[in-house]
Amino acid sequence: MTARGLIVSAPRSSSGKTIVTLGLLAALRRRGFAVRAAKAGPDYIDPAFHAGATSHPSLNLDTWAMPPALLDRLMNESASAADFLLIEGAMGLFDGLPGPAGRTGAAADLAARFDLPALLVLDVSGQSQTAAALVRGLATHDPAVRIAGVVLNRVGSERHRRLASNAIATLGIPVLGALPRNADLTLPERHLGLVQASEHFDLPGWIERAGAMVEQHIDIDRVAAATATIASPLIAQGSATALAPPGNRIALAADAAFSFIYPHVVDGWRRAGAEIVRFSPLADEAPADDCDCCWLPGGYPELHAGTLAAAARFRSGLANFAATRPMHGECGGYMVLGEGLIDATGTRHAMTALLGHVTSFAERRLHLGYREAELRAPCAIGAVGARVRGHEFHYASLLSVADDAPLADLMDGEGRRLGPSGGRRGQVTGTFFHAIAPAE
Repeated sequence: MTARGLIVSAPRSSSGKTIVTLGLLAALRRRGFAVRAAKAGPDYIDPAFHAGATSHPSLNLDTWAMPPALLDRLMNESASAADFLLIEGAMGLFDGLPGPAGRTGAAADLAARFDLPALLVLDVSGQSQTAAALVRGLATHDPAVRIAGVVLNRVGSERHRRLASNAIATLGIPVLGALPRNADLTLPERHLGLVQASEHFDLPGWIERAGAMVEQHIDIDRVAAATATIASPLIAQGSATALAPPGNRIALAADAAFSFIYPHVVDGWRRAGAEIVRFSPLADEAPADDCDCCWLPGGYPELHAGTLAAAARFRSGLANFAATRPMHGECGGYMVLGEGLIDATGTRHAMTALLGHVTSFAERRLHLGYREAELRAPCAIGAVGARVRGHEFHYASLLSVADDAPLADLMDGEGRRLGPSGGRRGQVTGTFFHAIAPAE
């Protein structure tokens, strides 16, 4: 493996990391390089945009949720057959959880583990020379993390660019580009972040425009020179596993309402010999009858609640399947397994009633963070007593749980107990918790 890489990070969220990452991928690809991308931490939406820019899957690399051997294998796969691998960070460069060094979930963990430099995207709106103080702090915070360069974002004028760039240059850290304010290249957002790549109007055209803007305002040659060769980690035989497949033929809901499933999970199922059979609830399709397990991932069912409520073939097919075979729903899938879903307007839509809960977006409250689940019963994500790491990210409120038994006991990322979570009834299980990998 001879790929070179860097981490695109920032001091905080909403600094422009995604636009810079996509623009750099497009610009490097224009020059004939084989490019790949990955995402630091838990995220479903950014990797889909990466895939649009590279034509290859973008994997998540999560130092808190993934055992080190799995992390190393996924890094190997991300960098295989690539000239350049760009890893987009989440939030700020050092934002993670208190805990053992290298297992905090921060993008800085990846920089230190794989000896990769960081490219800082700095939103300088409302400041100029003060940007240098911020860069100085980031550059000296951890000697194991090297800042290779800075890209200024949302620059208001040539004078603004000069003042910030000259101040940063005194630190010996190069400014490799400066992007002007450009409303034409903003990405639309909704309550869980960016609108999904599959829903973006003319995504290829947008990526091409991002690549052209980056080539105009960022020195691509210097960015390429700032990357480092990715050393191939040694993988312990048999230890780099994700989740065991819940069946030999897995019926997987897959459409605009059910799109949040991690590529490494599905790939792990395939590696273990399972076959994935996709179906679309929005097209009123039922899970294939020759499957032995059904998985409903997360997504945006709240935006399609009326369509799902009217999908008679899907609803009856799901009930028939669940009568004899295991079925699991994660987050959005869990909501659809309940009795009802109340949308943002307050309208209640009947769901499948395979579990007894009701969820509501009329009473929104953010639930966000890493989670460790200890399973109370065997289900699609593990055996009874198994501990699995993952996360929650949803705005839905749980209004009632009827008499369903809880599926798991949850802790947050710092080990604080959060109580029982999810539900189980017969062979049907569900939870807001998104599983990533076994806890180690």
